[in-house]
Amino acid sequence: MKVIDPVDLVKAFLDSLQDIPEDSATGDLAGREAGDTSIHLEHSGGFRVVRDRMDRADIEYSVYHLDRGECKDLAMLCREHLLSTLPGLVIDGVEILDVEDISTPSYLPDQTSREHVYGGEVTLFYCEF
Repeated sequence: MKVIDPVDLVKAFLDSLQDIPEDSATGDLAGREAGDTSIHLEHSGGFRVVRDRMDRADIEYSVYHLDRGECKDLAMLCREHLLSTLPGLVIDGVEILDVEDISTPSYLPDQTSREHVYGGEVTLFYCEF
């Protein structure tokens, strides 16, 4: 049985988009330098919806940027792509059935680096082929 990491699915999706900064999506902040534009993805929960058929994964996304306006714009762009472009796609043998908002991006400045951060959360519904 193949283990599906929903963070890897979302990262692969965001990496494929031309209007998302190259190499900005990451599931790990190790090695990240303050000032780097980053989209940090975290698997925050979920559950099996239909036995042997469909899973749900909750994914938090946090956008880091030195400019507050550009940070907010990038977070809203990520949200729009996740909600409107991702459903129906097949990524690495996994079909994304639907994506729903849990929370829209809100301002969460980083207390250590003082960078601007906007974070939101979505739910992915998916099944493996």
